[in-house]
Amino acid sequence: MTTIPDPIAPAKPVPLAGRYNRNRSAAFIITILVLVEIISAFETSMVFAAIPTIIADFGSDAATVGWAVTAFLLVAAASAAVCGRLGDMFGRERVLVVILATATIGSLVSALGDSVNTIIAGRAIQGVAGAILPLCIGLAREHLTKDRVPVAIAIISGSAVAAGAASAYIAGLMIDHASWHMIFIVAAVYATFALLLVLFALPWRPPVGTTQKVDYVGTIVFAPAIAAILLGINKSSTWGWSDPKTIGLIVTGLVAMALWVVWELRVTDPIANVRLFTNRKVALTMLATLAAAVGPFGIGNMITPLVLQSPTTAPYGLGMSPTDAGLLALIGALIGFAFTPLSGRLTRTVGSRASLIVGGLLYVVVAILLVTSHDSIGGMFAMVTTASIATAFAYTALPNLIVEAVPVDNTSEATGLQTVIRTAGQGIGTSIGTTVLAASAVAGSIAPTVAGLNAVAGIIFAGAVVTVGLALMLRRGSVYAH
Repeated sequence: MTTIPDPIAPAKPVPLAGRYNRNRSAAFIITILVLVEIISAFETSMVFAAIPTIIADFGSDAATVGWAVTAFLLVAAASAAVCGRLGDMFGRERVLVVILATATIGSLVSALGDSVNTIIAGRAIQGVAGAILPLCIGLAREHLTKDRVPVAIAIISGSAVAAGAASAYIAGLMIDHASWHMIFIVAAVYATFALLLVLFALPWRPPVGTTQKVDYVGTIVFAPAIAAILLGINKSSTWGWSDPKTIGLIVTGLVAMALWVVWELRVTDPIANVRLFTNRKVALTMLATLAAAVGPFGIGNMITPLVLQSPTTAPYGLGMSPTDAGLLALIGALIGFAFTPLSGRLTRTVGSRASLIVGGLLYVVVAILLVTSHDSIGGMFAMVTTASIATAFAYTALPNLIVEAVPVDNTSEATGLQTVIRTAGQGIGTSIGTTVLAASAVAGSIAPTVAGLNAVAGIIFAGAVVTVGLALMLRRGSVYAH
């Protein structure tokens, strides 16, 4: 049965031999991993801009086309945990090649699709890209000396946020000047480019073999269990939290997840080492991930475009076009991305706990700015920029905290499980936020009120405070401290 050994990263990478002996600088490896991670962020965000156009082209409705997002989300969550573990077992580079090839196929299926169902099928195939970030984090830890790992993880994680903002803007431009098909064609081309980078530029570790067996039962049970939970959360904003379908999906998923945990505790080689959660640092970090996801991550992503694009005749709104709003968000995200190396250096010197506290406190400022400055473009730009800087610290500190706490061999597995928790939390936050806004609407109107906006800001504030509180419960210091 797997155990939790001392999570110390090697002082220097293991020497390579033969055709695997490629001398690559740390900057080169980090650049490759960032370029590979970009496709994951692009796959995740690109379709949002295309939904209205796809609805119009196929004469469909938002509920049906929305499955293009939901299908990707469900597969991505399962892929993050399962493929992260497979990468730890059989080689992260090898699993990454399979994932990128599959994502390319999925993008082509959607690009060539002549129906909404075909697009949804392609998006489900693309969902395997959800494992790219955990695998890239594992590769960074595997290839770099331990003093470079914190900055590398911060930059890779931060690139996911910046690339997500960029992809929404780029997708909007392609829709305006070409067609929605081009979004998927570009995704397929870039996924192929990333695949070639992994094959020919990234150093590979020699195959070491493994005596562990694939936990097929755990894999088969985990995927539908997490899918049922996430689907219930995702659809709660449409069906309502009290709807029997919502309750049934979530309860069924939770029961299946409980049975899965029992199985994972008994099997010799589990697909996910749930005993990692008995580590105090891992448990607190996962709770902080959930708090940040429900509050700042989930609510922030939902409310910002709503404030920017709502008409000026509404109770609140700046009346910006989708392209202009996307450009503002992109500039803010790039400013935030510039702070990711600072987050990594802070982790290296005093530990990721400090970065998480800084990020949480900045999110408190974000909540205040949302209440006080939502009626001006300058104020919203200040809020978006502050949120991006907060993300540079908090979003990048969370995976670094996991890396500080788990063995090298469990890196992609543990960060994959963290991705699942973050995804579920963001779904919960988005659902709660939309419910609060809908409930605040004046009778006879669908426009949410300023009171609803303030309530949503309160959720961001609460999530940030809980995140800071959990961070303060973590012990000082880091395995990377000198």
